[in-house]
Amino acid sequence: MTIVGLLLAFASVVAMVTLEHANLMSLLLPAPMILVFGATIAVGLAGNTLRDVVQAFKDVPKAFLGKPAKPAESIDELIRLAEKARSDGLLSLEEEANNAKDPFLQRSLQNIADGTDAEDLRLLMEDGIDTKMRADHVSSKFFAALGGYAPTIGIIGTVVSLTHVLENLSSPDHLGPMIAAAFVATLWGLLSANFIWLPLSAKLKRLSELEVERMTLLMEGLLAVQNGTQPLLLAERLRAMAPGETNGKPKDGKGKADDGGRPGKFSASRAA
Repeated sequence: MTIVGLLLAFASVVAMVTLEHANLMSLLLPAPMILVFGATIAVGLAGNTLRDVVQAFKDVPKAFLGKPAKPAESIDELIRLAEKARSDGLLSLEEEANNAKDPFLQRSLQNIADGTDAEDLRLLMEDGIDTKMRADHVSSKFFAALGGYAPTIGIIGTVVSLTHVLENLSSPDHLGPMIAAAFVATLWGLLSANFIWLPLSAKLKRLSELEVERMTLLMEGLLAVQNGTQPLLLAERLRAMAPGETNGKPKDGKGKADDGGRPGKFSASRAA
């Protein structure tokens, strides 16, 4: 969706230029583009650490190719783990930990198999979720900052160009093209902010929110597995927690799925 959205956004600009019978090449001027993109990234570097900048650009492919895990897959996995724990005991989850590809799930299963106290396990998993949130926030914040710098830098470029225009008032035949070229810097400042930097920031933030929701779902499910919750009851509870998931069970008279008296509200306060 990120690729489609950006392509449609730039296509809209091209369509407008075409319908106005303007020359598209008049917008692709090297000088203002170098100033806007170069200075925007430069001030972004100045306001962050090297590690933050490297991590932010490493996360760019995630905005285009990242696919959030489906809640149904996590729920099915947790139900399977609950059935295994009830039949073979919590110690059997050590084998599942060795086979798990998700580091968060792997650490949590290993702690359960090692007999970690429920409250200590919750604290460990909550700390892991908080760490994930902070790490993802760095990249999103960096591109949001670039989106704030770019329009102002575009205005700086326009002011510089208009200063050059005022120096050449003695040549009225060239004033029109020079003034038009001066405003190209403002255009690219606004264009880069709203078509590139801010969408990247928003997409990375949304992917982080979905990942935190998944980790929170895993946390609640694994704590229930450790507590010996019956798999069918666990399935109803988890599906009530996951947005868009239905459990296919009969509903009570109030129109709400029966989840054994447990609240069905997704505990995403930490993700907020």
